[in-house]
Amino acid sequence: MESAPLFVHCCHCRWCQRESGASFALNALIETDRVTNLGVEPDIVHTPSESGQDQQIARCPKCRVALWSNYAGSGPMVKFVRVGTLDNPDLLPPDIHIFTASKQPWVQLPAGVPTVPEYYDRTEYWSPESLARRNAILPAIEAYQAALKASGRGQR
Repeated sequence: MESAPLFVHCCHCRWCQRESGASFALNALIETDRVTNLGVEPDIVHTPSESGQDQQIARCPKCRVALWSNYAGSGPMVKFVRVGTLDNPDLLPPDIHIFTASKQPWVQLPAGVPTVPEYYDRTEYWSPESLARRNAILPAIEAYQAALKASGRGQR
């Protein structure tokens, strides 16, 4: 990652629990052009998602570990990097815990970190800098979503 992420989600939804095999998924959202691949190109695996719109999971072709995902909402412009795959994952604690309504009951959430029962309005939680960075790529995100809708893939 060439810069700080836009935001870090700790997602407790059942879908992330299933995909990760753990109690949550910890993802750092960052613009694709701010991520440099230091190894072999990952394999892209098209995976169903709860929204009905596939997500693309980039997996290491050697060990098959998930490195990041691209979701239909932001398409290929934003990578949801799996924080645990980074050299220093301790540097990226969650900015928010999402979908806490379905978190495992024994998971204790830390005080001082926002929690929401489902998803959230980014304007309430993201920094002005992160919102400005997202606005810079918003035309590309909107074009991607329009292309999905035109192809019928955005209507699942």
